[in-house]
Amino acid sequence: MDVQVAPRRSWDDFIPGHDRFAVPDFKDISKWNNRVVSNLLYYQTNYLMVAAVVISIVGFISPLNMILGGAVVVLVFTGFVWASHNKEFIRKFKKQYPATFVIAIILSSYFLISFFGGVMVFMFGITFPLLLMFIHASLRLRNIKNKLENKMEVIGLKKTPMGIVLDLLEQQEEGINKLADYIAKAKE
Repeated sequence: MDVQVAPRRSWDDFIPGHDRFAVPDFKDISKWNNRVVSNLLYYQTNYLMVAAVVISIVGFISPLNMILGGAVVVLVFTGFVWASHNKEFIRKFKKQYPATFVIAIILSSYFLISFFGGVMVFMFGITFPLLLMFIHASLRLRNIKNKLENKMEVIGLKKTPMGIVLDLLEQQEEGINKLADYIAKAKE
C-alpha cells in the first residue's frame, strides 16, 4: 500500500479555543497514550510544518550542527528499532514503557551529540519540536473526525508517515489493535 501524506488540518482546528484542550488523566496511562497517538496521527502534517519551521530557523543559524544532529537522531532511532525487532527483552520493554523507550533514544542522541559540541542545536532544533508535538498531542481533546481518521489508519485502509513511525515504535490505539490483528490474519 502506498504511503499517503495526511491533509493539513485547519489552524483553527489545530489551535482552537481553550475549551478543546484539557489536562490528561495521568492515572489512566492507556487513555492518555491513545489520545497522544490519535492526535499524532490526525495532526501529523501540522506537526511536521511546525517542526520544519523550528528546524529551519535552527538550521539557518547552525547548519552543520543541525545536519549532524539530525543524522545522529536518525541513526540512533534506527538502531533502537532494529534492536527492538531482534531482541525480545528490548521489544517487551518498548511495548511496556513506550515513553521511556523514546526518552532513551533522545538521551542516547544527546550523549552522542555532546561529543561533537552541538548540544544547544540538539536541544532547540530536535528536542524542542518533539516536546511541542507531545504537549499539544497530550492536551488536545479528540473529536469524532479525528477518531474516524485514526481508525482508518490503524486498520490499514491508508498509511501515513506518522503511522509508519508509530508502527516502528509499536504504538497504536489499544482498542483497535485486536481488529487490526484480525484483518491482518484475514488478509493472509
